[in-house]
Amino acid sequence: MPETTEIKEEIEIPNDVEVSLEEKMIHVKGEKGSLSKMLSHPKIDLKVKNNIVEISCSKSPHRKEKALMGTFAAHIRNMIKGVTEGFEYKMKTVYAHFPVKTSVEGNEFVIQNFLGERSPRKAKILENVKVETMGDNVTVSGIDKDKVGQTVANIERATKVKHRDIRVFQDGVYLISKRG
Repeated sequence: MPETTEIKEEIEIPNDVEVSLEEKMIHVKGEKGSLSKMLSHPKIDLKVKNNIVEISCSKSPHRKEKALMGTFAAHIRNMIKGVTEGFEYKMKTVYAHFPVKTSVEGNEFVIQNFLGERSPRKAKILENVKVETMGDNVTVSGIDKDKVGQTVANIERATKVKHRDIRVFQDGVYLISKRG
């Protein structure tokens, strides 16, 4: 019979961050805002006490439970980092054939004259994500790493070159740096 061991992972909470737990929903508040995320698994327990978030798995954890504990820890660390520092990704508009114009209209990122197309291409901007365009530079920022990253992916996907040789047509809006 396998021996039952308990595995724990602890995350220290900074002084200016407030973390609370309701059922399986974790709430993180900081100077930049607040985030909530549902983290649940039958074998993994979450506890908040004395400025420490404790993630534990007691019922003889298998490889998947150990991996999921690391995932939960990464999500919590990203939430803490998001409400204290935030996340900022920089993108660059690249074109060789037709001058591309980018703009933000409501919750959509609009790419006009991409490869000489008449109709503009659009990418969805997720809620609580700020997108700014200055010339060829695009800055995507926010406190939720998942939403900021997904918005960047939406913009890159909207400028995917189809039906042309991508070795020649390297136009697009590309991620060049991540901060935070």
